[in-house]
Amino acid sequence: MRRFLGKGPRHVARLDQFLVRAVSRQPQGDHDDFFRQLSAAATKGKLWFGVAGVLASFPGRPRRAALHGLLALGVASGVTNLVFKTALPRTRPQPEHLPVFRFVHPQPVSSSMPSGHSASAVAFAVGAGMVWPALGIGLAPVAAGVAYSRVHTGAHWPSDVVFGSALGAGAALLTRKWWPAKPLEPKPRRTAAEVPAIADGEGLSIAVNTLGGSYTPETGELLRQIFPKAHIHEIAEGDDVAAEIDAVATQPGTVALGVWGGDGTVGTAAAAAVGHSLPLLVLPGGTLNHFARDLGTNSMDDALAALTRGEAALVDLGHVVVERGLPELPETTEMAMLNTASVGVYPNLVRRRERLQPALGKPLAGLLASLRTFGANSPTTLTVDGRRHKLWILYLGRGRYYPSDHAPLRRPILDDGVFDLRMISADEPFARARLLWAVVTGTVAASKVTHLSEATGITVESVGQPLVLAVDGEPKPGVRKAVFSVRSRELRVYSALPEVD
Repeated sequence: MRRFLGKGPRHVARLDQFLVRAVSRQPQGDHDDFFRQLSAAATKGKLWFGVAGVLASFPGRPRRAALHGLLALGVASGVTNLVFKTALPRTRPQPEHLPVFRFVHPQPVSSSMPSGHSASAVAFAVGAGMVWPALGIGLAPVAAGVAYSRVHTGAHWPSDVVFGSALGAGAALLTRKWWPAKPLEPKPRRTAAEVPAIADGEGLSIAVNTLGGSYTPETGELLRQIFPKAHIHEIAEGDDVAAEIDAVATQPGTVALGVWGGDGTVGTAAAAAVGHSLPLLVLPGGTLNHFARDLGTNSMDDALAALTRGEAALVDLGHVVVERGLPELPETTEMAMLNTASVGVYPNLVRRRERLQPALGKPLAGLLASLRTFGANSPTTLTVDGRRHKLWILYLGRGRYYPSDHAPLRRPILDDGVFDLRMISADEPFARARLLWAVVTGTVAASKVTHLSEATGITVESVGQPLVLAVDGEPKPGVRKAVFSVRSRELRVYSALPEVD
């Protein structure tokens, strides 16, 4: 068997010898030095590590392309050198097959079949190109040059190069199955709603939560300057926020309800706006202003522009029915949900990420926050639609969020009619280690511990101890059951985004 593989099948051997003779007949020239140097540069992946280093210095797609190219290269190199070079021993071309000025010195001593240089080159080019197609097109001639250089310098037979290239492409495709492409994020889209255009705040009633993250004693005066004819009411500490907002919404002459505060306050105002058939103006008064950001009104100028032009969008509203107290005597409350709800360590993850983000940027802040959160916390046991789970995170977004991992940030469409359900499971063997590895490699969305789905209604129940349920950032302790449903396009909100259908 070894002798057969050493000579190769006859038809392959004849073709190899024919092609090598064709290469040997080429006249000597500068191209000999070029291919010798190119082959040497690609030895042990030096060329591709250098390319990856340059790409990694640019965030976003270049960095992802570099990481995936190196991952594919690592798989291809391991399979080639540890498996096939042992399983398929073959003698390399001899000095008599090529002119001495073209023959590589010293010649490698490992099996000629397959070409490791070719496998690594094609794996990196294809792997990076799957993330960034234009880069793959640019790298293709370089990878082809590396592959050909192994024949030109007498290091391999042509069939070694073909087989190695096939292994490299296969490794890239295999790793892409494990690390799938991120779904394309749609452009922001809005469905237009009819609302009154308001100048100087006439007909606008604004509820201001003084406990909002950006509130200062000058806030009320600033709003009165911007909206001189508006009714502005400040909600003090200890007041019933829902009752105060409802009173603001019922002020005589009110045609639109404005709100200044965090996401929890905005959610309460949204319920009041729907209840009184009023459009809602969201002013960026909270610490994070997630909903205002999604609307495109994350600055006062944007909100004012939408109000004066009378531009608004229809938005889905989540509805949550929560049961608390003893199982025999449950207390039921209802609330609106604008953004997200969660059980588990997600609020801790968000807080850590937001705290680190100004200094480190989003990617690194998310990575460090995830490692800290998942490394230190314990999972929660609950049931979701009747099925029992052990989870670190149950995340429920009102609308489809992006990216598809454990730390979603953006919601381009606000009326898609679905909940974005993400569960980070602790049920699988070595779940914590697998999750931490997925966080480090950026493959959380494709990990076996991550479960992604969409639904129009979801029921969550505690197992044993009651749950702490966070709705739009507001923690609700003692929850035994929560039923979520979507009310399609129920809310009209002033939106400054130009993409209105």
